[in-house]
Amino acid sequence: MSKYIGVLALQGAFARHIAMFQSIGVDARPFKELEELPNLAGLVIPGGESTTIGMLLERRGLIEPLRQAILAGFPIYGTCAGAILLAKTIEDSDQIRLGTMDMVIRRNAYGSQVDSFEAKLDVRDPQAGLEAEIEGIFIRAPLIISCEAAVQILASFDNKPVLVRQNSMLAGSFHPELSNSPIIHRYFANQLCK
Repeated sequence: MSKYIGVLALQGAFARHIAMFQSIGVDARPFKELEELPNLAGLVIPGGESTTIGMLLERRGLIEPLRQAILAGFPIYGTCAGAILLAKTIEDSDQIRLGTMDMVIRRNAYGSQVDSFEAKLDVRDPQAGLEAEIEGIFIRAPLIISCEAAVQILASFDNKPVLVRQNSMLAGSFHPELSNSPIIHRYFANQLCK
């Protein structure tokens, strides 16, 4: 069986990510169980509630196997709550996390649900030939406070990173699955999951 991109389907808006991948001809399916991990070309952790997702990952015995896979180069993309779970340091929190990405993040830093907003973002990865303007949709978004040198900043808003990459890890504060543009999903599939 050929590999596919998994979208963590424990909590959050996983169906929109699957639909976005399918719109560009990429096989993407829900992921819930450890035994499915060898079938994956990569994994998306969607937005939702990061503490809940972390607890559900731990309950299903997925935290340590995923952490080891990511550290060995397994492609992963965290949006919003997913980005929080990837961060090595979550400000003022000791919640369960994968903790594989060299960044410090602050939960809900852009405000509550009523403070949601959209912003034009310039996304650039010169090595991958990516240069595009996209609409970033921020909903209870986390703030990437700082990154180590190993983390490449692909997009910023108000002089703060909102889309970052470190090796096979991609993390963003916004929700590309809610936009009309598949650019970020295509970038993940083509550049990280190849």
